[in-house]
Amino acid sequence: MRDRRVALVWAAFVVVALVSCVLVLRREDRLSDLHIYYGALSDLHAGKPLYGYVAENGGPFTYPPFAALVLGPITVVGEGVLQGIWLVATCAAVVAIAGAVGVSLTTRQSRRPLVVAVAATVLMLSAPVQSNLRFGQVSILIVLMALLDGMGVVPPRLRGVLVGMAAAIKLTPLLFVVYFLATGRYRDAARAVATFVACAGLAAIVLPGESWTYWTEAVRQTSRIGNLASLGNQSLHGMLLRIGVDEATLPPLWAGLVALICAAALLRARQLALEGRPGHAAVLVGCATVAASPVSWTHHQVWPVLAAMLLVGASGVTQRAAGAALLATMVVSLGAVLSPVSMRPGVQFLFENARAVGVCLLCLAGFGGVAVAAARTSRRPSRGRGWLRVGVPATVAVAFFAVQPLPAGADPTFKAYVLDDVANPRYFFVCRGPVECAAYGTDAPVTFGTRAEKTKVRVNGVVSPQVTRLEYYSAPGGAPRAIPLLDAYPGTRTFSFRSANMAQGRLVAYASDGQPIASYDDELAAALRTATR
Repeated sequence: MRDRRVALVWAAFVVVALVSCVLVLRREDRLSDLHIYYGALSDLHAGKPLYGYVAENGGPFTYPPFAALVLGPITVVGEGVLQGIWLVATCAAVVAIAGAVGVSLTTRQSRRPLVVAVAATVLMLSAPVQSNLRFGQVSILIVLMALLDGMGVVPPRLRGVLVGMAAAIKLTPLLFVVYFLATGRYRDAARAVATFVACAGLAAIVLPGESWTYWTEAVRQTSRIGNLASLGNQSLHGMLLRIGVDEATLPPLWAGLVALICAAALLRARQLALEGRPGHAAVLVGCATVAASPVSWTHHQVWPVLAAMLLVGASGVTQRAAGAALLATMVVSLGAVLSPVSMRPGVQFLFENARAVGVCLLCLAGFGGVAVAAARTSRRPSRGRGWLRVGVPATVAVAFFAVQPLPAGADPTFKAYVLDDVANPRYFFVCRGPVECAAYGTDAPVTFGTRAEKTKVRVNGVVSPQVTRLEYYSAPGGAPRAIPLLDAYPGTRTFSFRSANMAQGRLVAYASDGQPIASYDDELAAALRTATR
């Protein structure tokens, strides 16, 4: 019976993997990051600078030069063939990661095949793995290398080598060197550092110009990676940017919080390793890299999925509930799914940053550190009390965020459109053309309409001649956003902008003397409800 269940779960995994790969291949922008690797390395082989390459979508090559050496052979085959090979390799990496984590999920040999199959299927369904498939990312392979080395399942004389190589491709696994030192694995730490230096040195010999460019310029140019304030960057740094922390305060605040999170995670990981749970320890360190890195896109976040599964497989209501909540955030985007019911901007902000918040809490709590302390006060807590310990803090947390105003900087979705955008009907839809817009020449200071989309709301309208300035407040207490008034047509000024959620939004029109002449808040909310229907 058990063998049959294992076969059924693996069949489900194959179906999910095949459907996912087919859907990826049907996209016009399929495996876009792999396309960047391919194009950049093709240019490099043709004698062009590696870090001067820019793909059609504007994406550059952002990895250290050693990554170019490792990925160099991919240009031997055509890009279409490479895409198929890469998708298969990604699915194989998922299976390998599930096999490694399965050792930590259960100690019973008889149950392990079923647990591994379930873990692989859940991983395949998660947003990080789907993102790795969609973009053709190398992140899943970095996780596999660091996980195997962190768990110590590679031969003793090679331990540390995989971490060193992974860090030479992407820098974040260097935190595992500190973990090796914290757990007394000094030789592993030395091998990791030596491997990292050797890989970087080899790249410097083979690609001296590219190595100089990367280590002196490109490594510091975080803008090359993309908009770090966008919701896709679910790191602590990204969340602080979305909160709106000013430029002077951000570096010391971020550094202090990163130090706290990494210290807590490493201390707990050391304890887990001493308790004979190296899988838990390695996954916890991996989660710390996600929280601490300045950039943690969705495809980097495989570690929290593994942590969630380990929590679900633990004993105790608190840990299982926390694992289920974290797993839910890693499978679906709570900000998009729950936006219709999050009528407070603070709650919406919590949903949109749920992955960053979850990873930070995981590192600080340390795989049930709080639950372990609570269990000491009550050796055999009842099921009801266990759920009470989960429900009360969760309710308090949501209530806290419910009363928080959303800072202006906490809405990375906001964008005000300019004159060049007027021709786009998606942005300007209230009136099109001089004749149609002239019909809105009423006495009302502002006439507007709204359109609700999956993750944003658009506002478009016209203003009367008496309006000289227009501002939008995303929430009470937040700083205003200036909305450009565009002379798109003779005698008519129009405007258009987008925002994440207008449940607490307010649009204010000002006269030439600087005094407000009209304010729209309830009208915005009513228009939003109408547009959502």
